[in-house]
Amino acid sequence: MNSDLINQLAHSWGANGLPYPIAIHPNLVHLTLGLFIVAIAFDIVGAFFPLERPIFKFLAISATRSNFFDVGWYNMLAAAVVTFFTVAAGFYEIMLAQPATEVRSAWGLQAMETMLWHGVGGVLLLLLIVGMTVWRGFQRFLWRQDKARQVQWTYLLAGLGIFALMFVHGTLGAQLAADFGVHISADRLLRLGQDPNLVLK
Repeated sequence: MNSDLINQLAHSWGANGLPYPIAIHPNLVHLTLGLFIVAIAFDIVGAFFPLERPIFKFLAISATRSNFFDVGWYNMLAAAVVTFFTVAAGFYEIMLAQPATEVRSAWGLQAMETMLWHGVGGVLLLLLIVGMTVWRGFQRFLWRQDKARQVQWTYLLAGLGIFALMFVHGTLGAQLAADFGVHISADRLLRLGQDPNLVLK
């Protein structure tokens, strides 16, 4: 697509430069994050359950160790499925992006560099989440099926490591929005010389 056609489409689509009113990718990102974080968090609680059992008993919370592992497994499985849609929506929306080119991010990157790293990071995280899901499935149904602690310590450490990657990756995404105005309606309207307070009401 040439830039004139992109400009025409962006004007006809709306203030955020997309053919729909609300960007899909950021919403799916938070679903991916939530599912993955809950999965690892519940598996951690399940792994330390013998230490926590007196607390649950004192608080009159009827919980079994297997319940925590069930939540961990199903959330990890859901995270893997949702992340395919998250990455697909991200690539679609990034192809339509018209970022500000005269600025640099807080990390000193330009818009195209930030989009490139964010795209590569998204694919990497998708592969890692799918890999964690397969690893989790092997633990649940084969390797640790008869053990009280359904997850390996290395699995939990890998999950915490992925949290750190998600933080870096999410920061790049936040910079695309905050620094470059990617698919932010108010930013786009300001660049078009319009008043967002009047148009977005």
